Order: sequence, then C-alpha cells, then structure tokens
Amino acid sequence: MTGMWTMDELVERVGRALSAEYPGAPNGRIRDVPDRRAIRWYTTTGLVDRPAGMRGRTALYGPRHLLQLVALKRRQAQGHSLAAIQAELAGAADAELQLAARVPDELLTSDDAAGPADGPARPRFWAAAPAVAERPITRPAAATARPVGGVALGGGAILVLAVRPDAADYAAIATAARPLLDLLADRGLLTGENPEDGSPS
Repeated sequence: MTGMWTMDELVERVGRALSAEYPGAPNGRIRDVPDRRAIRWYTTTGLVDRPAGMRGRTALYGPRHLLQLVALKRRQAQGHSLAAIQAELAGAADAELQLAARVPDELLTSDDAAGPADGPARPRFWAAAPAVAERPITRPAAATARPVGGVALGGGAILVLAVRPDAADYAAIATAARPLLDLLADRGLLTGENPEDGSPS
C-alpha cells in the first residue's frame, strides 16, 4: 500500500470509501464521515494511529489511517460502542483492518486525492526534468557599428558601400551602374527620380 495524505485528503478518502455499502450511523449524534476534530480525538484516544509523518507543520496520514477510520465508522454503523471497537481493532494488522473496512484498493494505492471519477490527474510539473532544446541556440556575434558610404544612382536606386567613395569614384560608379539601372527600369523598380549629381546620400 502506498500513499501519504493531508488530513483533508484523508477525510475525502474516508467519504469515498464509505460511499458504498454504508448505511450510516444509527445514532444521529454520530457523524457519518469524521471531520478533522473527530480524527484528532480518535488519535488522542488511541482509536487511530498518530500521523505517519510531517511536511513542515502539516500532518501526513497513510493507508493504515484510512483503514482504521473506515473500519471504525462501519462498526459504529453496526451499533458497536467506541470501547468495543477499540477493544476489537486496537493494534489490528492491516489485513484485519482491510476485512473490517472493505476499502477499494485504488483508494489505498492512488496518490491523487481527486480520484479517477473526477478526471485525469493534473501533471506534476515539478516532478519532470525540464525539456532540453534539441538545437542549441546560436547567437550572432556582436555587431560592430561603422559608417558606410552611399551613392545615389538615380530613379531611387542607392548603392551602399562599406567604405565612402571619393569624388573620383562617382563617374566610374555611374558608368558601371548604367546596365543595372536599365534592368531596374525595365522591371519597374525605379521611382523615376533623377538626382542632379552622384553625390553620396
């Protein structure tokens, strides 16, 4: 058997275990499902074992506590007194408690308090290792800002150079750019602007 639950989770499981084959307590003063106060009292009087452990300041309970509480409530429903129940079940082995309690196995072994009837359990995001990226992210080298040179060729076309051309370069660039400008004009890629000079933009 596995499982470790807070008191509220234990109370919820007791209720689920008693939901089948449980006629209810014969005395209206006895609760059908024990609340937190009743569980503490049962623990103090020895009807139920002390908490199995602690998580910070929260008491934790296990399958044996569930068996003890359900067996106790079933015996109460049959009209037995707490003294008679304590005499019968105090120190009983888990197998004996299971016979008296008739708790479904899934309530003893499942770690989700909501149970299958309430839908699939939520994934425990903290229990899984983070996914490793398949490809390492590559970052470009740091960019270096530097001045560039631009020459207006006409029609809105601008030639950008990594260096600034001097005055002697403009005529040579204009001659070399003529076939390119004709191609751009044929394709309708020029704006029709025609700068008066080939000065840098």
